[in-house]
Amino acid sequence: MKFAKYIFRMYIPFLLGTLSLFVLGFEIVDLFMNIWKYLFNNVPVKIVLNILLLYLPKTITFALPLSMLFSTCYMLCILASQNELTALFASGISYIKAMMPLIIFALLMSQAYFIFEDKVVVPCYRQYQDLKNLALHIEKNENNTNIVIRSENGKLIYKANLYEDAVKKLYGLLVIIRNEDNTLNSIVKAKSAIWNDKMNCWMLTSPIIYRMNSSNELEYSFITEKIERLLTEKPDTFKNNKVDVETVSIKEAREYIQYLQRTGLPSGEALSVYYKKFSFSYVILIVTFLAIGLSGRSRKNVIIVSMMLSLAAAVLFYVLQMITMLLAKFGIVTPLMGAWFPVIVFMIISFVLLKYSKT
Repeated sequence: MKFAKYIFRMYIPFLLGTLSLFVLGFEIVDLFMNIWKYLFNNVPVKIVLNILLLYLPKTITFALPLSMLFSTCYMLCILASQNELTALFASGISYIKAMMPLIIFALLMSQAYFIFEDKVVVPCYRQYQDLKNLALHIEKNENNTNIVIRSENGKLIYKANLYEDAVKKLYGLLVIIRNEDNTLNSIVKAKSAIWNDKMNCWMLTSPIIYRMNSSNELEYSFITEKIERLLTEKPDTFKNNKVDVETVSIKEAREYIQYLQRTGLPSGEALSVYYKKFSFSYVILIVTFLAIGLSGRSRKNVIIVSMMLSLAAAVLFYVLQMITMLLAKFGIVTPLMGAWFPVIVFMIISFVLLKYSKT
């Protein structure tokens, strides 16, 4: 217990110091990347400061893993250079047991990181983007092109060249209507379609319907009102609704993925990012494990070598995660594997490093 208090008295101040420096660095980078835009649009200083304040929680999530990595390395190297670890081992306490308070702290921080990301970072980052777009006069375009939507559990498939949100109108519309057994019932074509709020359906312009006749050949006729009544998919479905799953809450991400799956749109990439929201919080635990396992591997320039080894290992983790996420995006591996494989691999590596650490 006394040793735990001792290492935390050394560890916490350095962690807070490095966290503050990294956060300040990320804030300055964001400011200088956008300062010419603020000046061009005559954005008041007060608004700029509000934008930076809303960006602060996001910078903390960027900075925390790096801060814990450097803080752990620094603390362990100081203990080793002062022969305090040697005295500890001589008293019969193993390295893993001595570092257990730090590992438990990292595990708790991983859970706190996940909650902080979902409950604080996401709403603040959304406000940051909204305020920034408002200040820079950037408007979101909800028009959409080359749309394919599956509706009614696949019974209706909409294809449109363009959706214009201002007038709720589809251009170049083609609708495939299928029977219960998924066989073709009919194909509807129209130059355009406009949403009718009273009738709650799409009203078609110059529509033609193609049906299979008894000879298994397509024949066409003018559409009837009965067919139009089937076209009830809401206009919101056709908007440019692409969502960056990484920047929304768990609940919103789940709802968006359900929307993609319901409408037949590709959901693999969104699902892998959704799983990553759960797995990435363990990067805190991984960098702590790596720092503990790699510290003191060199007798010369202990602090520099330990930090460089730990940083290199952390970079390898990020690279592996980028590769597996790309593989998940293209369907080569499952979304679950894309998100969790790097975490599992580096957890195993960390345990091996801990097992063979000098004691």
